[in-house]
Amino acid sequence: MILPILPAIWLIVLIIGIPQLSETVYTPSLPDIAAALGVSASMVEYTLTIYLFGFALGTLFWGNLSDRLGRKPCMIAGFFFFMLGCIGCYMSTTITMLMLSRLVQAFGGSVGSVLAQSIVRDAFHGPNLGKVFATLSSSIALFPAVGPMVGGYIAQHFGWYNIFLFLLLCTIIITGLVIYFLPETLPRDVRQKNSIATVAGALFTDRKVIGFGLLVAACNGINFSYFAEGSFYLIELLGLTPSQYGLSFFGIAASTMVGGIFARWLHAKVDACHIMSYGIYIIAVASGLFSMLVMLQPTLHLSSSILIVCTIAAQMMMMFGVCMVTSIALAMALVDYKWCIGTASSLFGFFYYFWISLCTLGMGMLHNGTLYPMPLYFFSLSLCMIILDRIMIRRTLKTLLV
Repeated sequence: MILPILPAIWLIVLIIGIPQLSETVYTPSLPDIAAALGVSASMVEYTLTIYLFGFALGTLFWGNLSDRLGRKPCMIAGFFFFMLGCIGCYMSTTITMLMLSRLVQAFGGSVGSVLAQSIVRDAFHGPNLGKVFATLSSSIALFPAVGPMVGGYIAQHFGWYNIFLFLLLCTIIITGLVIYFLPETLPRDVRQKNSIATVAGALFTDRKVIGFGLLVAACNGINFSYFAEGSFYLIELLGLTPSQYGLSFFGIAASTMVGGIFARWLHAKVDACHIMSYGIYIIAVASGLFSMLVMLQPTLHLSSSILIVCTIAAQMMMMFGVCMVTSIALAMALVDYKWCIGTASSLFGFFYYFWISLCTLGMGMLHNGTLYPMPLYFFSLSLCMIILDRIMIRRTLKTLLV
């Protein structure tokens, strides 16, 4: 199918970016939220876990619905739910209310991720699809960086609850842009009601789909676990202020963007299998060095400043690799499911976001107020990725390459 008007990449970046922003913008204020609501650090970290779980539920819903009603109306409806969640978070006075509001927020915000991917898969094909995903992976890195910086500033000067008013305003603006500028990429004559059970049966017996999904989950598990644990790690243990913590994400965003650019450049040099493997090994090396440094800290007696620099540098290196891995995994996972791409994207998104939420849950359970859990957890996830690449991906991916 050739679309008369292709969706603008800048608009797709904004659509994907708003849930990314919501995931990270409040992380500098997690210690403040814990103090304000009178709960433990682990409990407030679970607000990110429940957000990711709500995100998984939302992807399961919106993708299938969009196969019947079209992408654009579902996008608008999802952002409406997201705005309701923002209002609930702003008004929260208990951890229970905050968690429920985050669940609603995530359910709506998931539409930005699952339908943006469906729109890209509707509109772009062949080699262009991988290049577009590489561009998106590097471009949206700006949002996780801007989020903690803006959130740290708002929390420090206006209170953590006003972060959610900022998100509400951003969503209103993006919804207006969607209404006026986003073309419908699924024509009425090709819309259909796909059986979730039928599509799920095909997807989850497909070895490469499971492998790609688990790789995306592990990569984002590292990413979101850093958002959840990093604020306590760098603010409470190593002494950064919320604003300084937010500013540290500029380097992380820059490395992620460079990783996407590098992956796009490599498309002309080597096959996708090698690009993804390079990214996995970069993550493993970075997390391994980070773990060794922290384990040797009692012997080396490194200052907090050196540990801060090393922590951020390690995360930059890991996110460089993460961008390489996810851009390939997302582009290649569903190439055989064009006939049900909305539903397939929905189920695939549910699958990997469910595992991402479990990864952040694991990080919260391991939190013990020391420097050790985070780097060792990241290294363990990287080893799992190496195993997945070897036993589930490498052979099947080669058969898909043109």
